[in-house]
Amino acid sequence: MSARPSYRLFQASRAFFRQPLLRRRINTAAQPEAPAQGGIAKIWNSPVGPKTVHFWAPIMKWALVLTGVSDFYRPTESLSLTQNGALMATGAIWTRWCFVIKPRNIFLAAVNFFLFIVGTTQVTRILIWQRSQAGQPITEEAKALAVEAKDEVTAKTEEAVDAVKKYAGK
Repeated sequence: MSARPSYRLFQASRAFFRQPLLRRRINTAAQPEAPAQGGIAKIWNSPVGPKTVHFWAPIMKWALVLTGVSDFYRPTESLSLTQNGALMATGAIWTRWCFVIKPRNIFLAAVNFFLFIVGTTQVTRILIWQRSQAGQPITEEAKALAVEAKDEVTAKTEEAVDAVKKYAGK
């Protein structure tokens, strides 16, 4: 009779240790329920509240957004395409990542989205300025790029069709 409770404990511990380390759930049935919190206490104790890095990282990242916005007033020739391209890419990647991580951090997603918008605006300004320096209108450049892309796609499609025919013929 005494072997039965220890067997249950053994089975429960096996199930617990089979779970990945960071996804283990502890039985909370024996723990008392937390009292209901008011508005400010709820924000203060939130998993993305002011007591965590999930709150302060976006606060500090707003400095990048504000710096990018202040660059709107700089002459375009003094802006860096690679720097603003990096800001744009960072904003896009981390905006998506903010919806994947747990806890989901909407505040961080917002600052990264605005970082993407600022980077996109600056990259667009730089590209338009570079095209105007070349003396060719941006519409002509876009048409030339579209024709090149169409030719590339056509060539790759023909290669793929030839490869399929070659494979099917064997």
